[in-house]
Amino acid sequence: MDLKNMVEFANKNAIAWIATVEGDQPRVRPLGMWFADEGGFYFQTAASKDLYQQLQKNPIIEAAFYESGEGLGRMMRLSGRVEFLDDPELKTKVIMDRPFLKQFGLRPDSPDLIIFRLSHGAAHFWTMKDNMKPKTIIKF
Repeated sequence: MDLKNMVEFANKNAIAWIATVEGDQPRVRPLGMWFADEGGFYFQTAASKDLYQQLQKNPIIEAAFYESGEGLGRMMRLSGRVEFLDDPELKTKVIMDRPFLKQFGLRPDSPDLIIFRLSHGAAHFWTMKDNMKPKTIIKF
């Protein structure tokens, strides 16, 4: 597996379960990934959300993407440090791609509109047939 395979898998299965930490308490929630490309895995949230507060204090996450299928399906887990992107072009694009954000009062110039990306880290794929084998870690 390589980055191309990871990007393809994530774009096909765009709901990710994102794990963060708040103090000593893990927090997990599903989040619709915006898109993935050779630059990384892009997400959008709002500054008013707990997720953003947690990422500011500890920007290390794990994200799990799942595809149903034979057996228990297949999962890809990514981990690494997110980076925040304050890019006007990306903010305009996310509003165009996700028009529902306008219903929340978000605009490209809204300080509440937050884009973050996981561009470097480690990944591995899991299937039931690989369950008892050592993990194959892929750096990206």
